[in-house]
Amino acid sequence: MKRVRLRRLLFVFLPAVVCLAAAAAWRFSGESRYLLVKFPLPTLLASAGVFLSLCAWIAFAWRNGRRREYANGLKAGQEELRQSHRHFLRRLDHELKNPLTALRAAAASHDADDPSWSIVTAQSLRMSRLLTDLRKLSELGTSPIDIEEVDLEETARDAVDAVAQELAARGESRSFSLSFPEAPWPLSHVAGDADLLYSAVYNLVSNAAKYSGAESLIEIRGSEGQGTVTVEVADTGIGIPAEDVGAVWDELSRASNSGGHPGNGLGLALVATIVARHGGTAHMSSRLGVGTSVSVTLPSAHSRA
Repeated sequence: MKRVRLRRLLFVFLPAVVCLAAAAAWRFSGESRYLLVKFPLPTLLASAGVFLSLCAWIAFAWRNGRRREYANGLKAGQEELRQSHRHFLRRLDHELKNPLTALRAAAASHDADDPSWSIVTAQSLRMSRLLTDLRKLSELGTSPIDIEEVDLEETARDAVDAVAQELAARGESRSFSLSFPEAPWPLSHVAGDADLLYSAVYNLVSNAAKYSGAESLIEIRGSEGQGTVTVEVADTGIGIPAEDVGAVWDELSRASNSGGHPGNGLGLALVATIVARHGGTAHMSSRLGVGTSVSVTLPSAHSRA
């Protein structure tokens, strides 16, 4: 990079250096010569205007080139960081898989009623699942996805049904409310992987239920903008501290008030990755002790056509 800059500086200043050196040599030689040039004033004005416009064009082109160079360098750096991160997760999974398998085997050979070994078994299984989820999340960033038209209203209703059944199996329930437009037309479809989009919406609904009480209300709303479709999941649960709202999208990151609620901090990271792979955006707003709203906005199938 330094060599490139040096070559550019030499290219820019070389004519000036050569001309200044020639002028100095001529000056000290004692020989005096004059060059008189006559230009019609209109020609001079036109030439000056063209020259100034050319200089401005060169300046803008140079600045835009610098911006593109910076943007390309930033993009390359981010991609290198992502590749390094994926490599680390694969390496971590590889290095810990055998020790965890050995731990489970050792625990299985001891008395199953011994609470100490039961803890070893449960925690080693938990860590194995966590490593597997991390690897899958990492691979999701680059693995190919199937593209088809997906009905997000149907996806949301399926996710709500699944979460309601899971709650019922534990003897719990929540109040769900779904609101999707019917007039003048239903919500447009989006183009994407149906399984991945279901996983994203399911995680949002499951989180809303997890961090809400039995008397809480969970609303799932659909809306449509200019070439986009949005699904919002809102709850009247415990909310998230303002300083944690940005961080909870990171892998293994959880809100500081999430203690006592099961989870590994991968749900929202999975949502963010899936939405990004589909060219969409995710947004969260929350008030501590009041509730949380998470929305995902995706390009409609027609806008991608």
